[in-house]
Amino acid sequence: MNRLKIVLGVTGASGAAIAVRIAERLSEIESVELHLVLSPAAHRTLAHEVGAGALPSLLRLAARTYDHADIGAAIASGSFSTAGMIVAPCSMRSLAAISAGMADNLVVRAADVHLKERRRLVLMARETPLHLGHLRNMCAVTEMGAIIMPPVPAFYHRPESVSAIVDHLAARAIDLLALPITPQAMAWQGEDQKSS
Repeated sequence: MNRLKIVLGVTGASGAAIAVRIAERLSEIESVELHLVLSPAAHRTLAHEVGAGALPSLLRLAARTYDHADIGAAIASGSFSTAGMIVAPCSMRSLAAISAGMADNLVVRAADVHLKERRRLVLMARETPLHLGHLRNMCAVTEMGAIIMPPVPAFYHRPESVSAIVDHLAARAIDLLALPITPQAMAWQGEDQKSS
């Protein structure tokens, strides 16, 4: 079976649990093959926010992992066909580099490839508050074709835990890739109208 190759880039911004949940969800989909690259700062954030066992667990979920410095890796070329890429979380440094085309590491190079090949690129930009430079970089990558998805929780499904919030964010990010799979996130069905 030809599996859909999805690239997951993980940077050092806060929100490492979202990357873990995206990887878990993607690994559960038989038609998907996960390709994973982490920045050095992502290793540190994963350990701090998720725990010491998070990195080995995350690496086991991927069909293939890449060294952050290996800009000669398969995912660094447009000839390597993928169905999309998610950067979760996406630090402001990575966002700025993607915006400027400064492909000096594999996360940024793979994102650059997705832009130039007109493939889906979802950036879970993580920072608050935002200054004008952050906003301009978000505008620039949006104009290039990326989708900016800050990890802002939805409350219409009444999450009962942080885990439920993380799961919904992961599902929404996957859905934004528009893969030929069953939608992952619970969709809004409309508010029940009650007669008076």
